[in-house]
Amino acid sequence: MAVKLTARQQQILDLIRSEIIRTGFPPTRAEIASVLGFRSPNAAEDHLKALARKGAIELTPGASRGIRLTETGPVGGLAADLGGSSLSRAFAPLLVPLVGRVAAGSPILAAEHVEREVGIEPSLFTQTPDYLLRVRGLSMRDAGILDGDLLAVRKSPEARNGQIVVARLGDEVTVKRFSRHGRHIQLLPENPDFEPINVSSDDEFSLEGIAVGLIRSTPLQ
Repeated sequence: MAVKLTARQQQILDLIRSEIIRTGFPPTRAEIASVLGFRSPNAAEDHLKALARKGAIELTPGASRGIRLTETGPVGGLAADLGGSSLSRAFAPLLVPLVGRVAAGSPILAAEHVEREVGIEPSLFTQTPDYLLRVRGLSMRDAGILDGDLLAVRKSPEARNGQIVVARLGDEVTVKRFSRHGRHIQLLPENPDFEPINVSSDDEFSLEGIAVGLIRSTPLQ
């Protein structure tokens, strides 16, 4: 990076990178403040704005996890825009199916759901995705997942608390944060305009996969 960072800025940048590698998504301001001992998320916001001015990150207004690394190289999380130069350079692509709308009751990778195959750089994510899912709606807005984004998903029938998952509940497929306490499962949105989904023992429920990263297919505003 051409611009020199302060020790604190480098610490925050390292934290962002490690969280993206660990979970597939950047930390919130509150999480940064908690880990680094700031008195409030506003202090974290000030440092993030400084990092953005120096070109180390890009910020998405209004999203608590709207932080995107701009450094080159694999980071295991948010990728460049599909039309951006970093994905147009030459590489041996990994072809991954892009899933659009999922019809009620049919397998998520059924042929009628696959819009096309997308070539991605194999090192783009720390875990290789099995498919990309086109996000519908804004229920995960504060996790930095917006309508039209492509969520990279690794197929898995199990998930840990706090992971972002693709879940099937009845005839619907949804993207939410997974929470299990004993036998009680909740699917949690990242937008206060949406209510948590409580999964009962009578519901037809299954996990379609775990999010391992995100590709923004529209330009950042």
